Amino acid sequence: MNATYTAVVKQDSGWWIGWVEEVPGVNCQERSREELLESLREALREALELNRSEARRAAGDGFEEFHIAV
Repeated sequence: MNATYTAVVKQDSGWWIGWVEEVPGVNCQERSREELLESLREALREALELNRSEARRAAGDGFEEFHIAV
């Protein structure tokens, strides 16, 4: 399943800074816009995987998963 997220980016004092609106804590800083977008993608992947792991661990055994769209 592919999802789309919103990256907010801007240049500030020679650096590109950005964050993902929908996922708190996913933010990065890089020297170029392209590097920033790649870093945000990677940070988002890692955050989503960590959230998945934590949710499954908290659920224990016998849980079901459903895909939902908003």
